[in-house]
Amino acid sequence: MDRVSLGNAIAGRLQSEIATAQAEFDQPGQVPTSILDNVLEPSTCSAVHAAFPDPATMMERRTIRERKYVAAQMDRYDPLLEEAVYAFQQPRVVEALSQITGIRDLVPDERLYAGGVSLMGRDNFLNPHIDNSHNDDRTGYRVLNLLYYVTPDWEESYGGSLQLWDRGLRQPSRTIESRFNRLVVMGTTPRSWHSVTPIVHDGSRCCVSNYYFAPRPLASGTGYAGQEYFHVTKFRGFPEERLKDVVLRGDATLRTAVRKVRRQGLVATRHIYRNQ
Repeated sequence: MDRVSLGNAIAGRLQSEIATAQAEFDQPGQVPTSILDNVLEPSTCSAVHAAFPDPATMMERRTIRERKYVAAQMDRYDPLLEEAVYAFQQPRVVEALSQITGIRDLVPDERLYAGGVSLMGRDNFLNPHIDNSHNDDRTGYRVLNLLYYVTPDWEESYGGSLQLWDRGLRQPSRTIESRFNRLVVMGTTPRSWHSVTPIVHDGSRCCVSNYYFAPRPLASGTGYAGQEYFHVTKFRGFPEERLKDVVLRGDATLRTAVRKVRRQGLVATRHIYRNQ
């Protein structure tokens, strides 16, 4: 199960649903999204899940914005995990994604800037946010997230579902279950607010994550095509978290101001694959 054979299987599955995925991604009035189930053979997906590391060996993000475990330095873990991550960066997969989204010049992120794998356990969550606008050196716009869920028998009642705030944070969100062997292709724009519901189960919700960049912003339904913009990852409170929302707004304003004058933030990112 190397990255090429896995990539061929993923590309074949994407191609089999190309027309449906295109129509879904271009649906007006919502965060651009396509959902594909049964991406790999179930035994393969289970093997990827079994390769996930112990949370104690991962980097914990524990702030008022989020609680989860992440890893990008893939050579520290089971080799299958690295092959699975980079399978989504194979040329046939990138070409299929271009056909689905209409985005040409897609560039997969070999350095896994904020990508790689993530694990969320009981009481973990991800507040509503929009992702950072660019890659780490600001040479490309972040235009796509690919989220591949690999936990067998995960149920919606456990939490860990992806929430898409299609009409903003004052309107109800759209929920996508983090179902086993499911791939979510999500367009990232300054309006792609999304979050993850708190985990209320003792198991772990595991995800393989890839992000893609392009020379221009995503045009689909955003009104931002051709317009330059820049921001860090901006978090907000959930609708019922009014005080937290005020704090997070101020936090985002400060961090964006710092990054506009510095290539790095106040603290250099550790979430990147430093391949020797």
